[in-house]
Amino acid sequence: MGLRRRSSTSAQAATNAARRARKPLTASQAKRMIGVAAAVVPLLAPYALAAAGVARARWDVYRAAQLGVELDQLSAYSGRGRRLHARLSRVAEALVELESRGAAHATEAARRFVADARPRLADLAITVRAAEQMPTARRRTAGGAIGDELGRIEADLLNHLGIAT
Repeated sequence: MGLRRRSSTSAQAATNAARRARKPLTASQAKRMIGVAAAVVPLLAPYALAAAGVARARWDVYRAAQLGVELDQLSAYSGRGRRLHARLSRVAEALVELESRGAAHATEAARRFVADARPRLADLAITVRAAEQMPTARRRTAGGAIGDELGRIEADLLNHLGIAT
């Protein structure tokens, strides 16, 4: 039984031909390349660092916009549950505003809602932190349940503000 030779494609043939035509790197060529790099790198390094800083700043602005938080608060929301933590804090801020608003929205039902929702938000925050340590499938299930519960609280908040959902 004879060994069959692999048929080479045209791309492989072109690559092999280019390798054969290329001359090996000599010591003087290597020294020249190192010299050019030594002269060029210090000139280009500040621009590369500035570009990296601009890219990082844009990425941070994008992440803050995705979470719905201010840029200076972005570091408070890290980890796998960062989106849920951001939603929880925004709802908690809205509850404070609902409670502190004038008589137009501060009805007895609204006050009861705020009193009932605050401990629930605290429980949800604890659950988010616990879910961060869970395996992926359980974490996703827990995150969905937390998101659903948070959605119900947000809908009730909107109803107390007079916005029909």
